Amino acid sequence: MEASSYLCHLIRTRRKASINMASATLWSFVLVSVVVLEGINGQRSGNWLNARATFYGANENPSTLGGACGYENTYQAGFGINTAAVSGALFRGGQACGACYLVICNRRLDRKWCLRRASVTVTATNFCPSNNHGGWCDPPQHHFDMSMPAFFRIARRGNEGIVPVLYRRVACKRRGGVRFTLKGQPNFNMIMIANVGGSGDIKSAWIRGSRNRTWTPMQRNWGANWQTRFDVRGQTLSFRLTLVDGKTLEFLNVVPSSWNFGQTFASHNQF
Repeated sequence: MEASSYLCHLIRTRRKASINMASATLWSFVLVSVVVLEGINGQRSGNWLNARATFYGANENPSTLGGACGYENTYQAGFGINTAAVSGALFRGGQACGACYLVICNRRLDRKWCLRRASVTVTATNFCPSNNHGGWCDPPQHHFDMSMPAFFRIARRGNEGIVPVLYRRVACKRRGGVRFTLKGQPNFNMIMIANVGGSGDIKSAWIRGSRNRTWTPMQRNWGANWQTRFDVRGQTLSFRLTLVDGKTLEFLNVVPSSWNFGQTFASHNQF
């Protein structure tokens, strides 16, 4: 009889321990979920940053919004229509050209105009200038002036025009290789570099003609346009790029010796 009582007590104790363990696991899951959501909406994760977003170019072809980066046509540059002009705090003198940002509308601050569970990845292709009178693009504001198609991926159509957003840098996923467009003139060669994957933003660039054995550094002229003072006509051209995240890649013999100004050539490799 005492053995039976002890056995029943042991079974009840183990069953209670199992229930307590299951409850603890459930509450741990709930706590982690709350922390993750709080990290996104409350800006505690360190990955998301606060900004504002507007749209521009309502009556323009979205593919022409290459602006201060000099892309001319964002379709030909490989970026499509989901592009944005960014404020000076993000533009960094043109270094941000080609960078990608995941943007979500912050419903915690604006439930009326923000779409639920909507996001868009935009490429920085233009500069939103400050007016020094408290404008949204004045320093140190972080602001995205998006193409209209991109803006209405995350916000409702209406009279609002500006919404609070959360954003973070993401890797750029590009189709095909990096594109090099030859511009300038004999004594002033300028190369526009577009459709760059990885971090997307170029820190340093070099050029090498088929008559040279060494890499010659290029200087950023403006936006995505890089220049060299050497005459490289009639030469097969190779390039070396280092992105802001430190990754370096060489694009060998990507431009044939028969090239002419105004032509674009794509590499076979990509970041």
